[in-house]
Amino acid sequence: MISYLLFDLDGTLTNPQEGITKCVQHALKAFQIDEPDLEKLIPFIGPPLIQSFMDFYGFTEDQARQAVAVYRERFGTVGLFENFPYPGIQEMLKQLQAQGKMLAVASSKPGVYVHRILEKFELAQYFQVIEGSNLDGTRVDKKEVIAEVLAQLGNPSSDQLLMIGDRKFDVIGAREMGFGCVGVRFGFAAPGELEESGALYIAETVDDLTQYLLSV
Repeated sequence: MISYLLFDLDGTLTNPQEGITKCVQHALKAFQIDEPDLEKLIPFIGPPLIQSFMDFYGFTEDQARQAVAVYRERFGTVGLFENFPYPGIQEMLKQLQAQGKMLAVASSKPGVYVHRILEKFELAQYFQVIEGSNLDGTRVDKKEVIAEVLAQLGNPSSDQLLMIGDRKFDVIGAREMGFGCVGVRFGFAAPGELEESGALYIAETVDDLTQYLLSV
């Protein structure tokens, strides 16, 4: 029986597209890169930022760290709240909590931002554990974040666990820790990404996700 549900944040509980893409745009301008099309910056949602700047714009690691610092100048004051919970998320969390599920958040976003976002939208109250990466660039890999969450939960057995996320990083991180992941289509995965990474189930909508999680 599944007793513990670990949720990703971006693209799973909330839609951060506006804030993240505008902050990436802001960071790129510091390197004299003008990207007017925010849609092109959507792939930054999900993976660690340093890696994304390196992968998508050819930055060195040092440049990528500088870009992340500029990104955070805007994100820490404005961007983190250019965001909103997907309709139906709060009701889903209420139902899962009432059913007795233990809920947690495992995000690659810095934990300080994760807490502020969840508190802003009155979602923090539903989670026993909320963890993210560290501002110094450590614990950005999803497997590492999940491991920290599990340690705080008392390391429950894998047959009691389920991850919920919108990107392959969530699926792979959960699998590396020995349990499965439900993918959500309403997030930011590329076509076929969730299927190819091995998601146990793919929820098309929040209602679909709610019904599935209440049944496991």
